Amino acid sequence: MVGLADIVVSAKDEGGLCDLCKGPMHVQKTFQHEGRTIEHGAFNVRETVYVCGDRCRNDGGTLFTKRAQSVVRTIMPNSIVGYDLMVCVGLKRLLDHKQREEIKAELDEKHGIRVSSGEVSNLTGYFLEYLRRLHHARAEQLKAVLEADGGWPMQVDATGEGGRGTLFVVMAGWRKWVLGAWKIATERADLLLPCMRDAVRRFGSPCGVMRDLGRAVSPAIDDLVSEMQVDIPVLACHQHFLSDIGKDLLEPDHSALRELFRRTKVRPEINNLVRELGRKIGFQINDARQAVLDWQARDDYRLLPGRDGLAVVRNIAQWILDYKADLSGLDFPFDRPYLSFYNRCMVALRAIDAFLRIPPDDGKVVRMILRLRRIVSKISSEVPFRQTVKRLQRRADLFDELRDKLRLAKELPEKESIEDLNEMRHQFEAWTAALENRRPKRGPGKDIRDAVDIILKHIDTHGDNLWGHVISLPERAGGGIRLMSRTNELLENFFGAMKHGERRRSGRKNLGKDLEHLPAEAALAYNLEHDDYVNIVCGSLEQLPHAFAQLDMENRNRKKKWLPSKEVVNLEQELQLSSAALSSADKCLVRTDLMNQRIKKAASSRAPRTLQ
Repeated sequence: MVGLADIVVSAKDEGGLCDLCKGPMHVQKTFQHEGRTIEHGAFNVRETVYVCGDRCRNDGGTLFTKRAQSVVRTIMPNSIVGYDLMVCVGLKRLLDHKQREEIKAELDEKHGIRVSSGEVSNLTGYFLEYLRRLHHARAEQLKAVLEADGGWPMQVDATGEGGRGTLFVVMAGWRKWVLGAWKIATERADLLLPCMRDAVRRFGSPCGVMRDLGRAVSPAIDDLVSEMQVDIPVLACHQHFLSDIGKDLLEPDHSALRELFRRTKVRPEINNLVRELGRKIGFQINDARQAVLDWQARDDYRLLPGRDGLAVVRNIAQWILDYKADLSGLDFPFDRPYLSFYNRCMVALRAIDAFLRIPPDDGKVVRMILRLRRIVSKISSEVPFRQTVKRLQRRADLFDELRDKLRLAKELPEKESIEDLNEMRHQFEAWTAALENRRPKRGPGKDIRDAVDIILKHIDTHGDNLWGHVISLPERAGGGIRLMSRTNELLENFFGAMKHGERRRSGRKNLGKDLEHLPAEAALAYNLEHDDYVNIVCGSLEQLPHAFAQLDMENRNRKKKWLPSKEVVNLEQELQLSSAALSSADKCLVRTDLMNQRIKKAASSRAPRTLQ
């Protein structure tokens, strides 16, 4: 393929007749240009262009011309890059999350094609634009499949990083297709509603809606359902419901416990002790670790003397620091890390007392274990540690009861039946009624009374949206029923995977800047991982370049016939509402030298007074 760079290929079709006036076509010019495709590598082509003899013009005022179809089907308009090369770069960048240098090296090594880093970025942008056009062009076919399923459950959510790069996505829950993605300034109802309207206009009314409990999305969905004039369930995500309750219930005491640990500096002092013991053990650390393993298998509580005893003390301190091993991996309030840290400290304190009943015959080991005990014993005071932990544990027990009733104590069950949902709802309602009876009416139980009131207030607000997951399918879809998901976990996981890929590509932990510059269409690229979606829009990934070329050919044919473009709806103007305090677009104005000079000059001047 590298050798093709010196070969000139001739591309000359018959001129034929003008599509507008049916008159003869004449040769306008013959010119040579470069071409780069995955199929052919880098090459040169001598192309002949024909023009209408009667000088007919397209709707844009340009002369009606005909180019060689072999070139038009292979190379993008106004470019030397082939459709297949653009698709290759787009897939590697967006789905494989490869860096630009990796893509450059692979293209050069495998296909003999050299591109710059900037060209990789440009081709990725072209790929996303073509993908958006193809997605919209196949909307009717996608809509027909969704209708054959009996409808589609709408799942909506937005993500960002540090208040930047807010991306709003509408997904078809059963198919897991992204139906629409938009960049918005901030998560506001007046910005979300036009996006959801656009998805409904293209793909039909959903059979249900799953949402979180955000203050923006709830009224936007209510307005959308009212406009559609359909009776569909609007469901609240069970996980977000629990999360909201947990934060209101546990955040005050958990924050107080975190502040106590910071003030007493228990964790930094344990860290320092572990480092000091590591230095004392020195290069014999591997032998010391083996001694600790042997000690762990013993039945008695006697500590080892010497270097091995120091390693045991170090291991006990490390066990305290490893409190995150008790966590499930979920965020607060499902995990309470400082409560787990406190519990490990208390267990370790009792264990140290047991080890000291028969102290070792080594003064250094005894001093180190006593030093660890002094550090950890800071948390054993009645005030304020134990009182704070007692309140937190009491409220956490209530929260865990609620998690258990909604069967979200560990992981969401993969398959649930109607019987499971009915039983769950019955248990939840019975527990709610019992909770009201457990609420202390008067007396010293103010904290537990406040905790119960928090839970009952959330249930009263969102209880009507917690149930209704059974969807009756129409006869055209074969009848029967189908269940909607109880959580918005599908989109949460989608965003998680998307950010993980972006971190792999950029190497940055904070994705604020990356998400701000990432086009919204990047979410559509993940549809290409679903075979059913790919089969509808282009047949297979190998045929995706041909589908893109077909879009351009259809667009050119419409222009020749003076027909408007099919893409008539553009939300960009509607989504320009800037409700963010300091968006990126505004920073470009604020951070100019002229702005600085203007304000400083005005501040140092004496502006003339105006008569009132």
